[in-house]
Amino acid sequence: MTFSERSESGLRSVLPFEAVPGEVRLLREAVRSKLGQWGALQAVDEAELVVTELATNVIKHVGEGAPATLVLEWSGSRLRVELHDKSPVVPVSEVGRPRACDAECGRGLRLLVSMSADWGAFVTGPGKVVWCELPLVTDALRARASRASAVLDGYRELAGIRGSTCRVRSRVDREAATALITDLMAWLASHGSDPDDALACAQQLYEAGEAAA
Repeated sequence: MTFSERSESGLRSVLPFEAVPGEVRLLREAVRSKLGQWGALQAVDEAELVVTELATNVIKHVGEGAPATLVLEWSGSRLRVELHDKSPVVPVSEVGRPRACDAECGRGLRLLVSMSADWGAFVTGPGKVVWCELPLVTDALRARASRASAVLDGYRELAGIRGSTCRVRSRVDREAATALITDLMAWLASHGSDPDDALACAQQLYEAGEAAA
């Protein structure tokens, strides 16, 4: 297996492979090596897990021995992982409620949803692409994002914010996050606090975390 690279807005590697179980281990090793070269070791564990699930789904649902291609793109703040295969069948998911061809495929989609800043799938001329973007953040920011994700999972259901097969996950998440912030501002005002002061303090904390990333 050989990477080809080019530099545009970031770093990019293309890795063709054959969808057989023995190649999955080699893919993980190649991903770890490449991210080490790029100085993005903080994303290795998540990237290896995502790549394993995507490659395994090709074996299960496209066919063992099918040709496929893994693409990694690093922009500095996010790692984009793409899996290209020859099947036009696109996995479909509602936000937080994956629907897929079987339980294993659903498990893979749930993993993508839980770990990614964004993800999707689309049909191409030769077949399809399933992609996701992993945030490259510090442990502190990762912990904040993880807590927020847990809150939003419950808040979406409480507020009746539902995804659909035609809505992008990131758009639904922004809608839910905005609604939650609005409700928190109302809660602060009802308890005699100034929402603007709280927002300013939150902005300062967020910027401090970004500067440390």
